[in-house]
Amino acid sequence: MNYPRVAITQAATPILDQLKAKYGDLIFHQSGGCCDGSSPMVFEEGEMYLDESDILLGQLNGINYHMNQDQFDYWKHTHLTVDVNEGRGARFSLEIPMGVRFIIRSRLLTPEENSELNN
Repeated sequence: MNYPRVAITQAATPILDQLKAKYGDLIFHQSGGCCDGSSPMVFEEGEMYLDESDILLGQLNGINYHMNQDQFDYWKHTHLTVDVNEGRGARFSLEIPMGVRFIIRSRLLTPEENSELNN
């Protein structure tokens, strides 16, 4: 694949590295559920139940990024970039105790990206 669906900012990378050092193997999941569910959440690998309704969108620094199929149907024409900002979200993601939260910045796929990723 020439075009990734997900990326991470330089600001978010050190937060993710700190979490990896503290917790080990991690996953990102974006469910679209309640409690900030459309935001990316980070869990220890094995702490979040994944099933056939979860799609692997790619990896960020070696961490799999999954999205629920229903949510993917809305986001499939966008490129997602994980960023970070100060503040607490209403969720269970591992970065919350650090006083920051991961957020999504998105843009529409280019025609070339869309052709490769959605056909």
